Amino acid sequence: MQVSAICIDRHVGCDMTKKDLIMKIQTTLPDFPKRDIDFAVDIVFEGMKKALSGGEKIEIRNFGVFGVTERESRIGRNPRTGAEVYVPARNAAFFKTGKELREMVNRKPDS
Repeated sequence: MQVSAICIDRHVGCDMTKKDLIMKIQTTLPDFPKRDIDFAVDIVFEGMKKALSGGEKIEIRNFGVFGVTERESRIGRNPRTGAEVYVPARNAAFFKTGKELREMVNRKPDS
């Protein structure tokens, strides 16, 4: 398994964080101050949150689709006691990968 060079902070599993994303953009665009990049990333994420909370779908070509789906109410089980528990209806965010991203993620590394 290859570890990404993007992992600046050593997190469990070396996942990319918002801070890592900002630092990666900063290395790609060194002429822009970090605070401007941070501000731009915040604007993008806030716009996405606002769109999703309004029930809108966000489609990014060759990357994927973010959306909201309705989950119906149901009867679940408490895993500890086995007792039935009512789970109310709710909205849930989802992400569906685009074809190009899916192929990139499933590509086998060169041996």
